[in-house]
Amino acid sequence: MNTLKAISLSLGKLSTPVITRYQIGLIVHGLYKDKQYQGQPLALQKDCASLKDVNHYIANLKDDGILNSSKQLPDSVYTLLGRSSWSDEEAICTIDPFCYLSHYSAMAHHGLTDRFPVRLFVSSPGQKDWRHYAEERMRKDLGADVDEYLSRRMPRLVKTSAKTIGKKEVHRFNSLHLGAYKSLRDSAIRVSSLGRTFLDMLRNPELCGGMRHVIDVYEEHAKRCLRLITDEIEQNGHPIDKVRAGYILDERLGLGNEVIDSWKRFAQRGGSRKLDPTREYEPEWSDDWLISLNI
Repeated sequence: MNTLKAISLSLGKLSTPVITRYQIGLIVHGLYKDKQYQGQPLALQKDCASLKDVNHYIANLKDDGILNSSKQLPDSVYTLLGRSSWSDEEAICTIDPFCYLSHYSAMAHHGLTDRFPVRLFVSSPGQKDWRHYAEERMRKDLGADVDEYLSRRMPRLVKTSAKTIGKKEVHRFNSLHLGAYKSLRDSAIRVSSLGRTFLDMLRNPELCGGMRHVIDVYEEHAKRCLRLITDEIEQNGHPIDKVRAGYILDERLGLGNEVIDSWKRFAQRGGSRKLDPTREYEPEWSDDWLISLNI
């Protein structure tokens, strides 16, 4: 079988909406190592592929119209023939395998806001931690071949610096909370869990439409999501998160319970104890939660 055809067929088996150079590199490397595709031999003499080989195949795939570049995607990412329909959310989660939709984008996904964010909000590890996870992923993908693969300067798993995906500007929030998301079935999309989304609203209201909008969302949806909210905040919230959530859930919404009441032990006076962490202190307080109501 022709090697270019084998690569094309292998690409067609990928479930991702867009294709990265790293994915192509893995396919080419595997074919060179096996010298066959589904039992059909390939006329390959070299034991291992090189970056020059990968670039050659990409150029031919583009000439044949199987791979296409797009101004809406980074240079190292391609669309595949017959797979032109993709969402910004699917694309970013394919390009960055360690990111997930968060904040405003997660709110929109969970149906918590009727606003349509014009930016794509994702959480992803910082550069140093991202490289660590990428090295682990490459070792998992390549096994004993990883050193040989890298020595031949084959495409690595790298973090893109693209400012836009599709028609949306990308806002990246550095986060190590890789367990705070769920993967959608039959989709490349990962999104912060419902409970974590409510926690993120309290920590970064400026990334969620502002604190007034956050309170509106709590007023509309907190009752039906109360157990998920309190479980997440109880387990992963900082003391100030629990005080902010306690004020909103207990004092504003009357949803107090034993768990929420226990958070009152974290209430204390101080200039940094503000409902909205992005705004200046205001001398108006909640007597129970000892927090400045600076909205």
